[in-house]
Amino acid sequence: MAGTAARRDRTHYLYIAVIVAVVLGVAVGFAAPGVAVELKPLGTGFVNLIKMMISPIIFCTIVLGIGSVRKAAKVGAVGGIALGYFTVMSLVALSIGLLVGNVLHPGDSLAVTDAVKEAGQGQVVAEAKDTVEFLLGIIPTTFVSAFTTGEVLQTLLVALLAGFALQAMGPAGQPVLRGVEHIQRLVFRILGMVMWAAPIGAFGAIAAVTGSAGLDALKSLAVLMLGFYVTCFLFVFIVLAALLRIIAGLNILTFFKYLGREFLLILSTSSSESALPRLIAKMEHLGVSKPVVGITVPTGYSFNLDGTMIYMTMASLFIADAMGDPMSLAEQIPLLLFLLVASKGAAGVSGAGLATLAGGLQSHRPELVDGVGLIVGIDRFMSEARALTNFAGNAVATVLIGTWTKEIDKERVDQVLAGLVPFDEKTLLDDASTDPADPADAEPNGRPEAREGDKAAAGV
Repeated sequence: MAGTAARRDRTHYLYIAVIVAVVLGVAVGFAAPGVAVELKPLGTGFVNLIKMMISPIIFCTIVLGIGSVRKAAKVGAVGGIALGYFTVMSLVALSIGLLVGNVLHPGDSLAVTDAVKEAGQGQVVAEAKDTVEFLLGIIPTTFVSAFTTGEVLQTLLVALLAGFALQAMGPAGQPVLRGVEHIQRLVFRILGMVMWAAPIGAFGAIAAVTGSAGLDALKSLAVLMLGFYVTCFLFVFIVLAALLRIIAGLNILTFFKYLGREFLLILSTSSSESALPRLIAKMEHLGVSKPVVGITVPTGYSFNLDGTMIYMTMASLFIADAMGDPMSLAEQIPLLLFLLVASKGAAGVSGAGLATLAGGLQSHRPELVDGVGLIVGIDRFMSEARALTNFAGNAVATVLIGTWTKEIDKERVDQVLAGLVPFDEKTLLDDASTDPADPADAEPNGRPEAREGDKAAAGV
């Protein structure tokens, strides 16, 4: 117990160091903008280290979750409910963005210069795919290439196939499942080591964005930024909070306190992907079953981007107003439906927020693409709110879907949120997890009991 407390103390100091690094990064960005911009590789390098771990973590999580379930129909039910919920929430977020954009009209007083037009055209990414290409792109070239291309949905497909195959193998697949569990522990331990570079990454990322944008570039766009921030805040603390309270009976502030370190990590890197592995580990620790976590979280990172939805509709109306070509309501509805599809077709594209917006306008309203350059200067700041909202939406979705499918241990949830069952920050796994090599931890049919370690940790 003493050793465990010491490890937690060290990780506590790590996140204090991240906060200090963010403050120093802002100071350097204002004091020496030229030097600060050159620090961007520090932030990029840290985010890339995290992304390096995403595919193996998703693979192990899904394979263990599905392989431990007796009936394949349960996994199908989870996936169907998840996709239905993601579609509804995407429409809600897009509609809220349109509503706020119509109320604020923040782009009325801006002008589009030639430099802005060039910047806008530069954001149209060739890699953005239409819906058919996107669906075909889910299929990897080879079994192994799913892990090397960085495509989350390709990894998800391979993991689903492997999980169902192991499930069909029954007791014969038990040794493979135990091997995957050992690999998962190794991967999470490596991730714990990588996290010690978080202060360096946070310093570089914040310094670069502060140095490149500066104050002058932000003043004329403050209305759009503030409107977007407020909209995301209200979406999270009214819409998501109400769903979490009504369906799961949880207070969103208590829930977010449990995820506080993940929010800090996203705030400092502007990337919700940086917290994906930790979200998977923490949702399982919270008491949500492995199949629900393994399917909901990775799929949500491509299909449940609430912050990006709000951003795209608000930014589209902003650009249309600034270009002197405001959209009527009859034009906005088709745009809403188009962006619902376009956001999925461009999933995984680098700089997804701005690139998806430019790609969507290029296909739907090409005359507005030139105006994308108007928000290039502040997109990095708006990406903070996008990433935080996307993460919050996926965290809440995991609990909701676990509740609907009755795949959540509510007693465990209460204990974890009350601080009675602390999360092991060193291994990102429970201290009292069962030994995957111990036959005593298996069910009578030879399959591992997914929640046995969690019950031991909770003392039940």
